[in-house]
Amino acid sequence: MTKTAVVTGASSGIGEATARRLAAEGFDVVAAARRRDRLDKLAAEVPSIRSATLDVTSEESVAAFASSLDRCDVLINNAGGAFGLEPVAQGRVDDWQRMYDVNVLGSLRMTQALLPRLIESGDGVLLMLTSVAGLVSYEGGGGYCAAKHAQTSMTETLRLELVGEPVRIIEVAPGMVQTEEFSLTRFRGDAEKAAKIYEGVPNPLTADDIADVIAFAVTRPSHVNIDRLVVRPRAQAAQHKVHRVPEGA
Repeated sequence: MTKTAVVTGASSGIGEATARRLAAEGFDVVAAARRRDRLDKLAAEVPSIRSATLDVTSEESVAAFASSLDRCDVLINNAGGAFGLEPVAQGRVDDWQRMYDVNVLGSLRMTQALLPRLIESGDGVLLMLTSVAGLVSYEGGGGYCAAKHAQTSMTETLRLELVGEPVRIIEVAPGMVQTEEFSLTRFRGDAEKAAKIYEGVPNPLTADDIADVIAFAVTRPSHVNIDRLVVRPRAQAAQHKVHRVPEGA
């Protein structure tokens, strides 16, 4: 029987790329997000992808989504995001709440709703898409780092609590990934500021790069658990160490 993979936040970026890649790997993919129009377009392009409306910040939406599934073998908790880059002293409480709700509580809601299905499958995989921000903090990233640290901690706790169950718990923590929306959202639509994040960086990671890593992790033999994969572009040695090429060089 074909395995079913659920991908949250699948309307763009890493989520969309992961849905496409898992479909290519032979999964029946449920691409879930709020923007149904984008998902329907994706499903029209890839026959083994079906679209589903989902808001991970809503208990009712998550419950309705979970009840619509016949099975779930793989859950990719990808929905997330960063809002604002202010220092902690000037941070906006509503930004912090949004980041915590979508990254942490969204992952919690989805995990609680679909964990029984993962266990029932006899070979479930729960993959948490976190960030290197969940491992190392940086100036201006207080809210996002706090949310991603919490998400990383949740992943580690789940692995301890579910040992002995037929479910693998995997964390993929990307570094600098250039997607169409992540930095644009963080800078409240300021395209110039968003572009400067990647200015001069030779070959930042792409959404397809992360989808490739996710596909590798979830398709290992059932006895193999990839606890954590940290993925950075070659130009990024650490959070504060990025090689940039001067313009015109």
